[in-house]
Amino acid sequence: MKLEEALFEARPYVEYYKRLERTVKRLWEESKDGENFVRLVEREIARSEEPFKTDLRIFLQKFRSL
Repeated sequence: MKLEEALFEARPYVEYYKRLERTVKRLWEESKDGENFVRLVEREIARSEEPFKTDLRIFLQKFRSL
């Protein structure tokens, strides 16, 4: 699954892995498709504060590259 693969790829680079995992899995369940998921993650990035914002950006970069 693309979500799990992106989480695996991002893991060495993020500070708050468990929080990231919970957040993106929740957003995945809420999303209708891949494009909607990306928009939800982007909104979460806009709402978040550092350093978690950077964790989300790293995840999104890995997700888009797959």
